[in-house]
Amino acid sequence: MTSTDHAATFRQLHQHGLLLLANAWDAGSARLVESLGAKAIATTSAGVAWANGYADGSHLPVQRLIDTAASIARVIRVPLSVDFEDGYASDPATVADNVARVIDTGAVGINIEDGADSPDLLAAKIEHIKRMAAERGVDLFVNARTDVYLRGLVGEDRRVGETLARAKRYRDAGADGFFVPGLADADEIRSVVADAGLPVNIMSRPGLPSARDLEALGVRRLSAGAAISISAMDYVAGLAGSFLQGADATGKTLDYGSINALFDR
Repeated sequence: MTSTDHAATFRQLHQHGLLLLANAWDAGSARLVESLGAKAIATTSAGVAWANGYADGSHLPVQRLIDTAASIARVIRVPLSVDFEDGYASDPATVADNVARVIDTGAVGINIEDGADSPDLLAAKIEHIKRMAAERGVDLFVNARTDVYLRGLVGEDRRVGETLARAKRYRDAGADGFFVPGLADADEIRSVVADAGLPVNIMSRPGLPSARDLEALGVRRLSAGAAISISAMDYVAGLAGSFLQGADATGKTLDYGSINALFDR
């Protein structure tokens, strides 16, 4: 498949049903997730940062992220979306230049977030990114993330209203999807889905409605976020800790041969 095919496929995956994204953090985890039937691969910024020895929160050097995206794109045959945090710059033009480098790896989607910054800044970044992608003839799927819920940016009684105001701002700027990590209440999800005007992305968390219920509510994308990479680190910590105390370090499911075979193609 060409990048154009991947872009069309990725966009179509947001039009109906619920796209499940078990976020990966390197080429190995991405290939493993793909082998389990994933329709697309998305990265987790936290997992990628940790795998490269950096804290999450835009501390990862852009070149490390580009290298990770390129290594993932090399081994998978499904669309790739890259968690691009805040774009790794404040200047919208610089952010667009950074995203251009991601496009060069073969990625067809990105996440970009507002965090504690103003919605106007993220809107400007989105506008520059979409203009750059159009000039390159790339149908890049820009998933605009708002941290209204995740960071508690406003009081609970204002969360839905503020979230929808940002949805409109980002939609007008050219965003293709709307990511609201921390949103979990069914009634609030229903309200956001009804008025966002974009495919809504939710992040998995305890207490969230089931995937089937989310699909019925109109959610189009469910992300694992950092959860799988955290569980992987936790599992490694358990095995390594036991090994360092003299116990066996054998895993429970995969073995050397089955893992190695994933890359023998």
